[in-house]
Amino acid sequence: MIATLAKFTARKVSPYHRILEYVSVMVGSAIVAIAFNLFLLPNSIASGGVSGISTITKGVFDWKPAYVQWAFNIPLFISGLIFLGKKYGPKTFVGTLFLPFVVKLTENVEPATTDPLLGALFGGLGVGVGLGIVFRGKASTGGTDLAAQIVNKYTGVSLGTCVFMIDGLIVVASAFVFSLEEALYALIAMYLTGKTIDVVQLGLGYSKMALIISDKEEELREGIITVIDRGVTRISGQGGYTNDKRPILMVVVAQNEVTKLKELVKGVDPSAFVIVSNATEVLGEGFKRE
Repeated sequence: MIATLAKFTARKVSPYHRILEYVSVMVGSAIVAIAFNLFLLPNSIASGGVSGISTITKGVFDWKPAYVQWAFNIPLFISGLIFLGKKYGPKTFVGTLFLPFVVKLTENVEPATTDPLLGALFGGLGVGVGLGIVFRGKASTGGTDLAAQIVNKYTGVSLGTCVFMIDGLIVVASAFVFSLEEALYALIAMYLTGKTIDVVQLGLGYSKMALIISDKEEELREGIITVIDRGVTRISGQGGYTNDKRPILMVVVAQNEVTKLKELVKGVDPSAFVIVSNATEVLGEGFKRE
């Protein structure tokens, strides 16, 4: 088992995929930087992270955001190497340097909007798209995420809580530097960024997973395979009240197949117990391939 796992983790990545990952990091970082200069910075929206810090320092001291981001990102990357090990390799270093570089290149572009709500909406979307592409390249842009992971390692506080605390402090600081309204817009941008990252990484095509409990499980199994043309897994279950053995059928279908599945179940066994839930990402035969 250990030998198999070691072989898997040591699997070589082709030069083409390696180049594609670096391209993803650079393209994603550029999108984040452009969204920052077009939407967030002109509207004083400090939606967390080092970019949020640079927005605040721009408002207070008129410091160039790109220089502030380099000043934070490089020491944080070095700290990550020291405290977290070498898992933060060259790709993350590229993202750490390239994002502020594009911020510097595009610092004189005209703002896309001076409406703070539009700035929060489209800035959050743009940053989310960019970060999602960077994450698909198996890297990050460094910044406060590294700080959160260091705090997590040495305090035991969950990573999500650490990220929330750091970004929350930045948003609170923006309320004092700018106004409470700008801080509220920053929260909108943060929310949209998180949701957009999920969409970029997982896609919009949600599949559905169904668990079916029925006394006619053999007929249903054959119907799912022949009529819907989907694989099905039989799980051993036991009734909590009767202690009787109750097989459970698990099947994953596309959204447009849900109605067909329900009609099949109703036709075979109207008293069947069915649970249908979202499956945000399905990999394998008949679905997405990685």
